[in-house]
Amino acid sequence: MRIVRDYQFTTQADRGASVAIGNFDGVHIGHRAVIDLARRAARDLNAPLGVLTFEPHPRELFAPDAPPFRLTGTEARAHRLDKIGVDILYELTFNPALASLSPQDFATRVLAQGLGARHVVVGADFHFGAKRAGTIQMLKDFGKDLGFGVTIADLVAEDSEEVSSTAIRNALSDGRPRDAAAMLGHWHRIEGPVIRGDQRGRDLGYPTANMSIAGLHQPKFGVYAVLVDVLTGPHKGSYHGAASLGLRPQFNGETPNLETYVFDFKGDLYGETLSVALVDYLRPEAKFDSLDALVAQMDADCAQARTLLAHDLQAHTPQNPA
Repeated sequence: MRIVRDYQFTTQADRGASVAIGNFDGVHIGHRAVIDLARRAARDLNAPLGVLTFEPHPRELFAPDAPPFRLTGTEARAHRLDKIGVDILYELTFNPALASLSPQDFATRVLAQGLGARHVVVGADFHFGAKRAGTIQMLKDFGKDLGFGVTIADLVAEDSEEVSSTAIRNALSDGRPRDAAAMLGHWHRIEGPVIRGDQRGRDLGYPTANMSIAGLHQPKFGVYAVLVDVLTGPHKGSYHGAASLGLRPQFNGETPNLETYVFDFKGDLYGETLSVALVDYLRPEAKFDSLDALVAQMDADCAQARTLLAHDLQAHTPQNPA
């Protein structure tokens, strides 16, 4: 998958795609529906499949002091889009100049002149241009004038609930990772490099891989059964584990992070990139009377996580998230 970050500097190979447009935070099943329609148009046109999104997320520009809300970081989103077969990711820099384009200028300069889009697919709630003034009907009219087709994707519902990034965030905040996964179409994953921690877990017999969750929506703090994909380094592969997400109250932590104990693993993961999938919420964070009590609870957590992951997980079937 090629990544293009400036619509004003594209090569011939970057032009002429069938393009799905949106923020695609989480790449949930509603996003997949939009992308699949663009994929169908790409096949009909013998064109590349493109996705147009923005970095940073527009909300980060307009509400910089809002709490972290993103389900996926930039690299994790790109990884997911690559995994589902996107050929070109137009990850345009969202700045005041781009935000100030009128709907007609956005359609003309970005879609037609910049990307040379042959077809565009958007969701039914799509707006574009300065102050979100552009409507779906305007996009269709611009497409007729500028030479690209337009398809509108219906909103997707899961168990009568409209699938949205907001609904997924709510499920994660409530400690319902499986409900979030049903809307995502895959497990909710936290992806990033392993950073050095205080190494207390090693002293307790539970060495953990520590990861930052800065800038991401914070799921409910507590202990989870997890799937772990090591994406880089000599230990690349898939593992099971248990993870603690939160502030580490036993040690008076102040910055939330994710600490993952990988089952049956020996090796050094510092600096490697991990993708940790939240599968089941086991319990809230707690402060124990002693380290022995903490270790006893960690023993129980790991035993429960092993059981759940071994007997209640079919992660790679169409009915279950991957």
